[in-house]
Parts: sequence; C-alpha cells; structure tokens
Amino acid sequence: MSGAVSEAYVAAIQHDLADLDGAETLVGVVREPAGWFHATVDENQPELGPPTDLLAETKQRAEDLQMQGLCEEGAHNAAWDETDFESRYLAHLDDDEDAQRALEELAARVADGEDVALVCFEGDRKRCHRTLLRGRLLDRLETA
Repeated sequence: MSGAVSEAYVAAIQHDLADLDGAETLVGVVREPAGWFHATVDENQPELGPPTDLLAETKQRAEDLQMQGLCEEGAHNAAWDETDFESRYLAHLDDDEDAQRALEELAARVADGEDVALVCFEGDRKRCHRTLLRGRLLDRLETA
C-alpha cells in the first residue's frame, strides 16, 4: 500500500482554498517558519527546506528585481532562475545528510500508506521548492 503526495501553500490551507481532502498529514518544509506556521501544519521538516544561504540570495535578488520594476511573482521567478535555485536545491537534497534522512523517513511513511501534503509559503504563481521536493519524493517511491 502506498500513500499519496500532494502539495499546497499555507495561505490556501488557511483559507480553505487548497485541493486537499483533509486526510493528509500536513508536512511543512520550511527552513525558518514563523510561529503561526506551526498552527497550520501537523509538523515541520526544516531539513527539507532550502538552505539558508540559497534562500537569502534568492530573496535579495528578487527584491533587487522588484526595485527595477518587476512584479512580485515575476521578480521571484526571475530570481529563481538567476540564482540557479532548482539545481542548487536538488543538490542540497542529494548531498545534505539531514535532508537525506528526512527524505528517506518521509518516503517510508508514504510507502506505508500515509498521505502527505508538502506545505510552504509560496503561492501557485511562484516557483517553489515543494514541487521539486514532491518530484524527488515520488522518484524515491518508484525506485523503492
């Protein structure tokens, strides 16, 4: 038996806009969550969040791009590309021992039938690490 893996952003959950059935374990994947984030999710796995330096670099670049006139979503997505966010985040998942352990444990839970929803802050129009994480988790489940 295998569970399902979905994803959502916290504001969508808070406002009942997320496409979830309510049976999922809400797994936060945020490196440094605000206190209120914990009230929405069942647990948080900061090891599966992007590394602090990557987050800071991407945020700074997005702010710079907004100052140049890009909208928030456009600046975020452009900064994602300019900082090589995708490959650096995937390398983090592959190389960081804590991330590897957390990913293995989560994969085992899903393989045992638990449904999980990966949760972070970014809305649907912004590129987000939870989509990459979901792909990596599904890959592990296929090879297990």
